[in-house]
Amino acid sequence: MNKPVNKKKTPAPLEAPKLPAHLPELTLVNMQSYDNIELGKVQDSFIDNCTARKVSFDKMILNNVTFTETSLTELELTDIVFERCDLSNVNFQDATIHRTEFRNCKLIGLDLTGATLRNVRFHQCLGDYATFRFANFKQVLFDDCSLRSADFYNSTLHKTMFQSCLIDLAQYSGTKLDGIDLSNCQFSSLGVGLEDLPGCIISREQAAVFANLMGLVVKD
Repeated sequence: MNKPVNKKKTPAPLEAPKLPAHLPELTLVNMQSYDNIELGKVQDSFIDNCTARKVSFDKMILNNVTFTETSLTELELTDIVFERCDLSNVNFQDATIHRTEFRNCKLIGLDLTGATLRNVRFHQCLGDYATFRFANFKQVLFDDCSLRSADFYNSTLHKTMFQSCLIDLAQYSGTKLDGIDLSNCQFSSLGVGLEDLPGCIISREQAAVFANLMGLVVKD
């Protein structure tokens, strides 16, 4: 009797944002808590010194929008595209993000602590020092991103993919890496607990880095 062959499961494709063919131009000013903003395109804009909670964006495109001194806690994003936006040091703690794409965005120091992300893609984003502590990921792709010193402490990575990313000095302590493929990412050091490593997929060249984490000496 032939034994069954265990095949590696390919992650299901991400659901893309569901957007109508045409969206009217919108201007974002004076956002207030509990505002519901939907069905529009915002471009070449500055959002400055805005503090609110439980704002929701639905079916929108934000193109070349810069956020400064902005805190939108418990933000809800559904069917959103951020294109060439600057979200550096923005506070999106406890956000809920569904079917959203960040394309060519600057996300340095973005705070997504405690966020829930479902079907989210980060493509060619600069996310150094971004914070994802205690976040819950499912069907999330980081594609060709810089995540140096990003913080994934105690987060949940379910069906989360890192493709061709720079993750040097990223912090994964308390985060189970079982099934997470880092084999085509670049790093010389990671913050990770030994108990979280089983099942992590790495390349032969990266094995020496993990050996050093375990106190082993690799001999040529």
